[in-house]
Amino acid sequence: MRKILLYKEDDGTVPLLEWFDGLPDKVLDKCTAKIERLEEKGHKLRRPEADYLRDGIYELRIRFQNVNYRILYFFHERIAVMLSHGLTKEKKVPPKEIDLAVRRKKKFEKAPDQYGYEE
Repeated sequence: MRKILLYKEDDGTVPLLEWFDGLPDKVLDKCTAKIERLEEKGHKLRRPEADYLRDGIYELRIRFQNVNYRILYFFHERIAVMLSHGLTKEKKVPPKEIDLAVRRKKKFEKAPDQYGYEE
């Protein structure tokens, strides 16, 4: 088992939770199941469920109907930190989303207590 934390912004908002609020129930259920798989498997989770992107950033891959949903995360010690999200009909996560995740990762690594959120 691996601990899961969510990234929290300076203003206290949690981007992943805000995104979850707008998802249909069936998609939210699939996202929750994938997060539970990540918690269970950690680094051992591989394609098609997860993949390494770059700069220490991984993607959790969720497909529902013809839409690809992605949750970007990284590992900090024994913790998986959920950074951001994206959904696309394309096969790849847009580079700007990965860049945002890298910036959030750096902020978290400097101050985990400030930028970590646990439900």
